[in-house]
Amino acid sequence: MSDERLADFFVSNLNPLDLPALAELVRARDLLGAFITLFHGNEEQVLVRLLVLREIGRRGQEPRWSPQQLQAHFAYVNPVKLDTVLTRLRQNGLLLWDGDEGLYQIAETGRVALAALSTLLAFAEEDAELGYLTAQAAGQQQVGRVSNETLQHLLARLNELHRTFEDALESQSEYQIKKAQTRLEAVFRWVQKGTEVMQGLLADETLSRRTLDQAQAIAMAQSRLLRLTGSFQRRLNQLQAQRVHLGQSGLTSSDIGEWLRTANQADLAAMVSGMLRFPPQPSLVTGPELLDITEFELLGRERQTVQVAGLPDKQSAPNVGAPEAERLFHAEALHALLAELGVSGEAADIRSVALADTYTETAYRLSLLSLVGDSEAELDASVVGDIVKLPLRLKASAEVELVDHPEVASISRGELRSSAT
Repeated sequence: MSDERLADFFVSNLNPLDLPALAELVRARDLLGAFITLFHGNEEQVLVRLLVLREIGRRGQEPRWSPQQLQAHFAYVNPVKLDTVLTRLRQNGLLLWDGDEGLYQIAETGRVALAALSTLLAFAEEDAELGYLTAQAAGQQQVGRVSNETLQHLLARLNELHRTFEDALESQSEYQIKKAQTRLEAVFRWVQKGTEVMQGLLADETLSRRTLDQAQAIAMAQSRLLRLTGSFQRRLNQLQAQRVHLGQSGLTSSDIGEWLRTANQADLAAMVSGMLRFPPQPSLVTGPELLDITEFELLGRERQTVQVAGLPDKQSAPNVGAPEAERLFHAEALHALLAELGVSGEAADIRSVALADTYTETAYRLSLLSLVGDSEAELDASVVGDIVKLPLRLKASAEVELVDHPEVASISRGELRSSAT
C-alpha cells in the first residue's frame, strides 16, 4: 500500500497517519493483507480460496503438506485452478514454501485469519452478531485486553434488538409478537453470558473509566432487554382475549391467519377456483368523493385560515389537597437543587442530595432520583418531568452507608454526575 495513493483519499495538507483510527489500521497492515488476499475477487474465487486454506489448516498433527499430498487431497478441484490458488496464497504470505524440504505450511498471518474465520462461522445463525460480539468480549476479558470498539458494537446491537422487540409489541400483531418472542428466547443465552462478562469487567479495578462506562451501559441495555420477557406474554394474553371465534368450529381468526401464512399459493388458488363468478371491480375514485375534496380545497381550507378563534371560558382551578401540595413543594426544591448541580458540572453523592429533615421527604426524593436520566420515564409537563429531563445521570450501587439522622438510619451509596462528563 502506497502512502501517496492513500493520501489521495483525503484533503490536502493532511497526513493520513495523523488520524488515530487510520493509524491503527496501518499498523495492522500485514494482518489486513491476509484478508484482502482471501476476499479479493468474485464470490466463487473467494469461496475456493477459503476452502483450500481451511483444508490445509485442518491438520494439526502434520501441519506441513507436500505438493503430491495437496494434489491428492484436492482431487476434486481443477488442477489448474488449484495451482492458481496455491500460488496466490504463497505470493501474498498466507502460505510458506520450504524449498529445502519441498513442503507447504500456513504462515502466521494465515493462521490468524483462519482462527478469526472459524470463530465467525461458529455463529452463522440468527443473531450471530450478538453471539459473536459476546464471545469476543468474553475472550478479551480472559486475556485482559478488552477493546472499547468491541464493547461499542455489543452495546449498539443490544439497543437495535431492544428497538426491534419494542416495534413488535407496538405492532399489535400476534404473528410479529410471537416471532419476536422466539427471537428473544434465542438470544437469551447470549444476554446471560454477556451479563457474566459485564459483572467481571465492572469488578476489575484496572480498567479505564471509559471501559467501565461502556460496561455499565451494556449492563443496563441487557436489563432493558430482559424486562421485555414478561411484556410479550402479557401482550399475547391481551390479544387472546380479542380473538374472534368462528361459530362452533373451535377455530379463531388467529388460527385462520396462521394457516393462510403457511398455505401454498397454488392450493389457495385451486380452492377459490369457480367460487368467484365475477371478478371484483374496485371503484377507486367516485364523483361524490371528488366533490367533497374539491369543496374543502376551494372553500373549507380558506375558511380555516380566516376563522378567528375566541378564548375559552374561564374555569376554576381544581383544588389541590395538602399531601399533593407538600409533594409538589418537595419536588420543586429538589429540582432547584439538581438544576444547580447540572450547571456546575460537579459530582455529588446521593446522601447530600436526598437526605432531608424527615424520612418521608427523604424517601420521596430517592424515588424521584431514580427517574433522573431515564428516557423511558418521559412524563407530561410537570416538575417531575423537568427532573427527568435534567442533564444528569445517576450511578447507584447496592452498598449502603450509615447516617447520623433522627429518622433515617442508612442510605444507598451512589453519585449524581452531569451527563456531559
